[in-house]
Amino acid sequence: MATLHRLNTVVRCAASPRSRSRAPRRAVLVAAAVAGLLAGTPVVAGAAPAPASEQASLEEQVKAIEAQVEAAEEQLQRMTVEAEAAADAALVARAQLAQGQAEAERTAAELAAAQADVAGAEEDIAELSREAYMGADNRYGDLEMVLDAKSPTELLQQAATMEVIGDHRAERLQEYLTVQARVEEADRAARAAVAQLGELARKAEEAERAANEHLARAQADYDARAAEKARLDEELRLAGERLLAAQGAADAAAAWSARQAQQQQSLASASSTSGMPTAGRLTSCYGPRWGTMHQGVDIAAPIGTPIYVPEDGVVLQAGAASGFGQAVYVQHGDGQITLYGHVNQFYVGAGQVVKAGDHIADVGNKGQSTGPHLHFEVHQGGLYASRVNPMPWLQSHGIAPGGAC
Repeated sequence: MATLHRLNTVVRCAASPRSRSRAPRRAVLVAAAVAGLLAGTPVVAGAAPAPASEQASLEEQVKAIEAQVEAAEEQLQRMTVEAEAAADAALVARAQLAQGQAEAERTAAELAAAQADVAGAEEDIAELSREAYMGADNRYGDLEMVLDAKSPTELLQQAATMEVIGDHRAERLQEYLTVQARVEEADRAARAAVAQLGELARKAEEAERAANEHLARAQADYDARAAEKARLDEELRLAGERLLAAQGAADAAAAWSARQAQQQQSLASASSTSGMPTAGRLTSCYGPRWGTMHQGVDIAAPIGTPIYVPEDGVVLQAGAASGFGQAVYVQHGDGQITLYGHVNQFYVGAGQVVKAGDHIADVGNKGQSTGPHLHFEVHQGGLYASRVNPMPWLQSHGIAPGGAC
């Protein structure tokens, strides 16, 4: 059975408000390609052309099937985006769980330090108790100290000494109370962190289960629609070849293949990237789509196309990632994090320092994906804290991605 990550269909721009505004542009390109079937690139002459009415009928068939193919591609893209969104929730929950674990470890360390300080303070209080007990054996010690003074000056010095001793004891008692309060506060914080950690773990587990359930529910429908898309592609090929034969092409199959290649080239030249972070065709933009949010941009490219890091940084993670199959995360000097999803292979590891232009991974088709492409995101304020449109970040680093995003 086909799966979302194995099917190699073409990724299209999504039907968000922004992408809908770009639809006419693509329609013009497609229409131009179809029009070329009639009067564009010359075809090698074969049999005599069919009557104009027959050619017009075949042209209408080609246009109708083309529209069905477009609708099928959009539906497959929608299902992919929804599956990616479900997996995205799991990734966010996992990131929050990691933050909760770090907070629990921090509060536990603070509690241990506070408890150690209390142990020292308790020893100090025990010493005060011993001093008080020893002083009780000589109830007139302070008075005798004053009476034994040989002069008014010595009397004042003895009195000042007694006052300093009293102040010192009071300070030591206050320090003990302060440290004890620290222990109580650290204990409350540690308990709260542990409770929150349990809640975050529960949410992460639920998000992971929801993502898996969504994919399982969608799989049969996805397979059926993918099969329908394949049937329509074949139907479109046959209709196109009939049209070209009616126009008098000697080799209608070869002529149709050439026309399809020309159409794809036109689409690619209209939305090709500059090669950074990878060389390919920008197919999906950042923004809302079908009631969910696409948190990055997609660049379609063949499997194995090199992926380069646009800026110096340190690798945070590299490996398996829910929804993406495999992903690489790099934190840069400005604190922002770039994500590279659906990669086929990666060549870096956590903690590794990378330089701008380093080859860190290859384009793949892993995870919830309808075709080989790079999913690229920019995170601000920490991993999954806030994700922003990657285009301004790329442009601020001197990269012109191309396309209409």
